[in-house]
Amino acid sequence: MIRVMVADDHQIVRKGLVMLLEAEKNIDIVAEVSDGRAAVDIAEELRPHVAVMDIVMPGMGGIEATRRLRKLGVAVVALSMHSDRHFVVEMFRAGARAFLLKDCATDELVGAIRAVVEGEAYLGPSIERGLGMDLSSLDYLIAEEDQRMELTPREWEILQLVAEGRSTREIASSLNLSAKTVENHRQSVMNKLDLHNVADLTKYAIRCGLTDTELL
Repeated sequence: MIRVMVADDHQIVRKGLVMLLEAEKNIDIVAEVSDGRAAVDIAEELRPHVAVMDIVMPGMGGIEATRRLRKLGVAVVALSMHSDRHFVVEMFRAGARAFLLKDCATDELVGAIRAVVEGEAYLGPSIERGLGMDLSSLDYLIAEEDQRMELTPREWEILQLVAEGRSTREIASSLNLSAKTVENHRQSVMNKLDLHNVADLTKYAIRCGLTDTELL
């Protein structure tokens, strides 16, 4: 049996995915959650083989959750309403093994799950057609992106909190840091990403799926 967890903040979508997968004899739905943080917590306890993961969710987004699930040995199948090249690259870069558009999930999801369980990568045909890319070009784009300097885990955390509208004082209090340390981390993030203000940081965080704030 393939143990599957479904993570999507839209209840109707999530229930639809669960019903679709429950009809498959060799798939066992072990959990359904509405945000990335819950997905990581549940995965640590239940150890699913596959997580079907939305990208933009409240709290921890799908990209950061995928990074953490990869460390737990969970294969991630990404689902999105957005056929955006950046989302595709960032999800695979975070460790996802498949990427599908939600409106094609009914036809492609089971096949994608079986593919990743067998150790294969899967890119939905609609993504390939819409973006003019395939798995080989995706590897090139990921390698190109990896040449950029990585943010540290603390910097990713502060980037998300900044994007959620938290003040320096609030971030310092929630992370038990000094305000000066928070400011230093924020400046480091801006330097690494070549961004120049909080608005730019927020837009970047949205593109990376760190927050469900409306696109600016």
